[in-house]
Amino acid sequence: MSIFERFLTLWVALCIVAGIALGHLAPGLFHTIGAFEVAKVNIPMAVLIWLMIIPMLLRIDFAALREVGTFWRGIGVTLFVNWAVKPFSMALLGWLFIGWLFRPYLPAMQIDSYIAGLIILAAAPCTAMVFVWSNLTKGEPHFTLSQVALNDAIMIVAFAPIVGLLLGLSAITVPWNTLVLSVVLYIVIPVIIAQIVRNRLLAGGGQAGLDRLLATLQPLSLAALLATLVMLFGFQGEQIIAQPLVIALLAVPILIQVYFNSGLAYLLNRISGERHCVAGPSALIGASNFFELAVAAAISLFGFNSGAALATVVGVLIEVPVMLSVVWIVNRSKGWYERGASVKPTAQQQHI
Repeated sequence: MSIFERFLTLWVALCIVAGIALGHLAPGLFHTIGAFEVAKVNIPMAVLIWLMIIPMLLRIDFAALREVGTFWRGIGVTLFVNWAVKPFSMALLGWLFIGWLFRPYLPAMQIDSYIAGLIILAAAPCTAMVFVWSNLTKGEPHFTLSQVALNDAIMIVAFAPIVGLLLGLSAITVPWNTLVLSVVLYIVIPVIIAQIVRNRLLAGGGQAGLDRLLATLQPLSLAALLATLVMLFGFQGEQIIAQPLVIALLAVPILIQVYFNSGLAYLLNRISGERHCVAGPSALIGASNFFELAVAAAISLFGFNSGAALATVVGVLIEVPVMLSVVWIVNRSKGWYERGASVKPTAQQQHI
């Protein structure tokens, strides 16, 4: 992890401050940016999201799906947590904390929007940053790659239906046209572009050519993320200043969701007898979020000024420190993990 990535939380905090300040100093600029949209999709934001997502998708080799059967226990656990538990547990936590316990302390008109943002955040599993977390836990790289490739393939067809279902259950009107457009714009098209570019680079210059492009694009991707935050908080600034507790309250269900889902994935892998080098990245993939997509979808569905957009940004704010804490827990508990009766024989086989 580069120094820039390691201190991402600090840069995010600085961008929040900058966005709020610019929102007060130049409100007309942000209104002009917000009005530049087609079919409810903001064009400047779409460009920034593509700059964030495509470099990450370039790392994904969908041919890695052939490795799925090798790690069937870890794959099964991660898929269960990512798609059958996480979105639904977040919907429950959002309703419990934002819709009930914290309701008196939040703007009444934004309650449903906050819950929608939390659901959107949880409905897409992380892609790029997972490779960093996996490396820090000495995770099995082939498992991580095949799991991310499989999740991306599932996300193309499952993200919109799951979000639509949960938003419907939360009594929030679902703008299906915009939701489907968001999936096409922020998942389908970037995946196609990334795979075409990846295949051409590998055919022409091999892995070295791809690595050079990724090295060039990575700073641009992070810069796009930070520019997105400045824009978001330029619109959200007045609300945040008026109610500084909003971010802290929104962070509560996100934190609980991360620790619950990572712990569940880790425990289920231990029970199933999967190796620790698979269980670690499985827990991290099971808990983390594709916040770039979440931010884009929330803006497309509810707008810059919405509580949904703010809720997804809170996910960005706490992503790095929270996931680093999960990495620490996974590493420190390796001895306990491998003492499990079902895991022990597998761990012994690694030393034969």
